[in-house]
Amino acid sequence: MNASEIFEIESRHTSGLYTKQPIIFVRGQGASLWDIDGVEYLDCASGHGVANLGHAHPKVAAALAYQSTRLITLFETFYNDQRAALMQKMGTLVPGLDRVFFCNSGTESVEAAIKFARISTGRPGIVAAMRAFHGRTMGSLSATYNKKYREGFEPLVPGYTHVPYNNIEALEKIVNDQTAAVLLEPVQGEGGVYIADPAYIQAARRICDQHGALLIVDEVQSGFGRTGKWFAVQHSAVTPDLLCCAKSLAGGVPMGAVLIGQAVKNLVPGVHGSTFGGNPLSCAAAVAALSAIEEEDLPTQAAEKGAYLVEKIRAINAPLVREVRGLGLMVGIEMKQKVQPYLKTLQERHILALNAGLTVIRLLPPLVITYEQIDHLIATLAEVLTSDPVISPTE
Repeated sequence: MNASEIFEIESRHTSGLYTKQPIIFVRGQGASLWDIDGVEYLDCASGHGVANLGHAHPKVAAALAYQSTRLITLFETFYNDQRAALMQKMGTLVPGLDRVFFCNSGTESVEAAIKFARISTGRPGIVAAMRAFHGRTMGSLSATYNKKYREGFEPLVPGYTHVPYNNIEALEKIVNDQTAAVLLEPVQGEGGVYIADPAYIQAARRICDQHGALLIVDEVQSGFGRTGKWFAVQHSAVTPDLLCCAKSLAGGVPMGAVLIGQAVKNLVPGVHGSTFGGNPLSCAAAVAALSAIEEEDLPTQAAEKGAYLVEKIRAINAPLVREVRGLGLMVGIEMKQKVQPYLKTLQERHILALNAGLTVIRLLPPLVITYEQIDHLIATLAEVLTSDPVISPTE
């Protein structure tokens, strides 16, 4: 198909749920994407944090090719070699979280964790944070704070309360003997790249212990090396009871998981399940992805490259930049005005980036991005952030 045919077919059949950009990408490698005309783009969006390993990582591609000729799908009532290998690997990532439930996405992992907390404690209450984003299905949506995601779907699931992020006093006041769990992102990605103070996460652990509640951390976007450690919660030296992860787990193949601690009870057959969760194809991809992250020491790379990137962005003399926040290669540039025109200008210069709300540019490049590519990104940002972008009437 040529470009015009692709545009026409997708426009005619799409659900209408996505704002389409007029680019057709057909190939990726590392931190680069190429469009149908062979034009190269630097991908600093990574599919909203999916491509930690970059695009078309050879180890993941080889694992998929091999496993697809052996066994693609198998329900978890039967044992499987690839699933066992992945369980063994994931059971070592966070000491104390040695059980795992597999699913297909981030929102499914959050849904599962909420159910596990309620069945484990016999309590209804879920405490989440303001600015939180936990997913779009009904349970995770109820934990999500931004009204733009919630409007039109009420009534949502009862039992949810939101408190200010990084506010220990607010947590102490709201958690009680009806609280099943406190659900937090160690870094709020969609909410604006706000980073939890380690003392806040430590206090959440203490408060949950005092009241017999569970601590759930949502690492869907911040996990697997993105922030400079395997998981962002490890910056606080805290072990949660449930850890939700997805996105980059299987190197780009859809997969989610919940790591489960010993305080989680009553997980007996039939309480929850997933048809495709833990299928051999996704597990093989995940084993390859986690092995590559470990072998290439991508958490360390993310820490070093992220520190370099944030330092260079902060050095840009851009009066309209309010603040630069970052942990590893999870970076937010807060502007004094709406960022959509800046994102459009960056895209015109062949750099893909994201927003996080109306005024934050979010950068989530693959952890394999090179320093040469980072320098190109910084040079382009310096030009774009110090100029006045053309603002269309709709922006």
